[in-house]
Amino acid sequence: MEGYAQAAIETAHAEYRQKLDYSTESINSLDEILVLLSDSPEIDLDFESRLWGSYLGELLRQRYAGSWEMTPYPGGAVAVPAVEVRGSRLFPVMKVYRRLTMGEEEDLRGFFSMVTERLGNPAQVN
Repeated sequence: MEGYAQAAIETAHAEYRQKLDYSTESINSLDEILVLLSDSPEIDLDFESRLWGSYLGELLRQRYAGSWEMTPYPGGAVAVPAVEVRGSRLFPVMKVYRRLTMGEEEDLRGFFSMVTERLGNPAQVN
């Protein structure tokens, strides 16, 4: 997932002139990219969800000292990448998929605010 996240950073810079740097502010840049992608008629949803979802997941994993795992998505039988943080599972790839397919009601800013409210302060890095 870290490799996909790095590819997302490079793609954001090269193709969208956006800076993704694992900062909380980069959520806005990521959401702007997803808005542009959702307007594209020839989008590869699986690839784009994995690419941008990996970045979102890495941002959360690093911020909260979490870990990646494969686990079933709630209500589904298929295992998907998730970030485990303090007993909570976050599904960033599925969140990006929903953002791309359902539009504004699934914006990343709201999701990030909810996660921040639920998980509290970021992990301290020594």
